[in-house]
Amino acid sequence: MRSVIMIAYSFPPEGNAGVYRPLRFVRHLPAMGWNASVVALDTHCYERYDPDLLDLVPSDTEVIRVRSRDPWQSIQMRRAQRIQKKHTCAPVKTSARNHVAQQAPVRSFLREVVHRAEAWCYHPDMAMCWIRPAVKVAVEISARKRPDVIWATAGPVSSFVVAQRVSQRTGIPYVLDFRDPWTIMCTEFDARRPAWATHMDRRALYQILKGAQAVIFRYDAEAECYWRAYQGTLDASRIHIIPNGYEGTIDGFVAPERDKCTILYTGTLSSYRYDTLLYALAELKKSDPDQAKRLHLLFVGEETEALAAKAVALNISDIVETMGPTSHAESIRLQQEAHALLILGRPPTMRGYELLAGAKLYGYLKTGRPIVGVLPLDETKKTLSRVGVSTVADVNSLAEITAVLRHLLDAWSSGTLSSLVPNRIACEVYSAARQTAALVRALEGVSAVEAFIPGSVEIPPSLREEIGNGGWMTRVFSKRLRALSAAPRKMSR
Repeated sequence: MRSVIMIAYSFPPEGNAGVYRPLRFVRHLPAMGWNASVVALDTHCYERYDPDLLDLVPSDTEVIRVRSRDPWQSIQMRRAQRIQKKHTCAPVKTSARNHVAQQAPVRSFLREVVHRAEAWCYHPDMAMCWIRPAVKVAVEISARKRPDVIWATAGPVSSFVVAQRVSQRTGIPYVLDFRDPWTIMCTEFDARRPAWATHMDRRALYQILKGAQAVIFRYDAEAECYWRAYQGTLDASRIHIIPNGYEGTIDGFVAPERDKCTILYTGTLSSYRYDTLLYALAELKKSDPDQAKRLHLLFVGEETEALAAKAVALNISDIVETMGPTSHAESIRLQQEAHALLILGRPPTMRGYELLAGAKLYGYLKTGRPIVGVLPLDETKKTLSRVGVSTVADVNSLAEITAVLRHLLDAWSSGTLSSLVPNRIACEVYSAARQTAALVRALEGVSAVEAFIPGSVEIPPSLREEIGNGGWMTRVFSKRLRALSAAPRKMSR
């Protein structure tokens, strides 16, 4: 049996969205002749604590947890959890007032000062302090188990640094897995970084990409962006396209008997765009109150306070309900009780938003239920189109959003919701078994079944200005060469 060390910063009992991809691979690799040892973060400050997920980890999988000794982050995470708990337990109106208070100018200014200081001090990301202990543990495992390959998933990008350093010390090849377009898209952390720090980290990633046995992206467009941004680091034979997926078989659809048509959203809301959806609901309530009162939108997850406050302001709190984060098992139960599931996209102010598709989308596909999308032209919208979902509206069109809601209500009232479920055969492309088989090819160092063809897809509009005219590192090294060639002339003067 071949073996792999998996560098996965987040792993159960953490229950955030980044956990499910490595967890699926760990569960399916043994059936394909691979044994995995996992190096993960040891913490008591979880983004979403879900101990039930530990039951899904195979009993013979060795999981080694390492501490990131960062007192500052521990304090900040505990503080964030206290605030989240306070908001979750408070009534909606109280929670809304608390959210407004958090946005006061003085508090906002102080938060910005703190976040900007963090962006200057942490490299390549906020998980910096886990690199050294993770490398130490991974090297020890390598000496004990002599694995065939190292696999690292990001975020955080620090996990890639761990894989590279372990490879340098042991000679074991490494494979990189991008769960999101890190360094390509612009997060709030990236936006606060000084130019010198961004330049330093891009140069480091250039070397990490260049040394990898294989690099995994989720979409062709994502791979194209890295191909151009980091020119000279990758060749097509080392690129593998493996989207996110779901585990198990697709559920059959039985519409629950409820007196309202329930649309459910699960997961974090802070970085997703929902403003036009709420405006459309307000318009529907004004123009057709009888239709509106048959709708029930339930949002379950982190940072729902701002949405709840907006619903109160628009007088649609009788349609919109919010709840705090819950366990994976409870989320599945809520999905089974919903008539449809809601998926949202990121705002256009986020650079690279077109490359993002929430991991929840693939869990939604497994449920075999209708999916309502309020989306820009992004990878989520493309995926829904591939699986035959018709209930998708342009995020900028209130008329389209309202039309989709009316269409769903008509199908609910006529008992024809089953006609809106995604195409089952098309969804099977995203099964965990297929995705793991594709991963094995990357681990073995052989080319993908479907080769990536550079130039076959376009760079997303929000990235064209920065990436389209040559790679970042090409420009960096060109400047350095010009500086070096000019140096002798300066000395001769």
